[in-house]
Amino acid sequence: MSISEERNLIPFPINSDFEDTEPATDHPLGPAFAAFDEKIDLAWERFRGNPILDKTFYLASELADFSVLWHIMGLSRGLSGGKTQIEAVRLSAALIAESGIVNGILKSLFRRERPEHEEERPHGLRQPVTSSFPSGHASAAVLAATLLSERSKFKPLWYGLAGIVATSRIHVRIHHASDVIAGAIVGLGLSRVVKKFFPLTK
Repeated sequence: MSISEERNLIPFPINSDFEDTEPATDHPLGPAFAAFDEKIDLAWERFRGNPILDKTFYLASELADFSVLWHIMGLSRGLSGGKTQIEAVRLSAALIAESGIVNGILKSLFRRERPEHEEERPHGLRQPVTSSFPSGHASAAVLAATLLSERSKFKPLWYGLAGIVATSRIHVRIHHASDVIAGAIVGLGLSRVVKKFFPLTK
């Protein structure tokens, strides 16, 4: 047998074999962030399938669609009358502006595919068609929690609820971890803008 024939018998992997093992690099901020998202998703996999966590996170994610949860929270505070009505109007206006900025501007600038989810979901959930980056649920949650916490004795409650909503997007595989972190940063920035230019009167 010639040397050339022996070489042909060596099972060198073809290009597709390497392509299947390469980490995803479709992150708008680079492959390092894509690798970070992959690690977080693998680490979080142990919590998926837990009936209590599934129900909690799927419900939180669904209730926060279109910021309905936060509008309801603001409205419930406004029902007490007085200055709380102004706070409720400010919150709703801020959430509408946030949606326009995140969904209308930022998502169009940072095009990114959402996480793959081949298995059947344990609960029904709306599948967005917009870009995955950044997370609108996370930005709205942090914005709402920050504004609701003003003059409130329940700050831990608001931020805890915001954390559940933001984390739910990772749990249900609608967003990558970095999408949620970026969304939270955007929400925090927008809340500071609102508080600076539209402060609550004493």
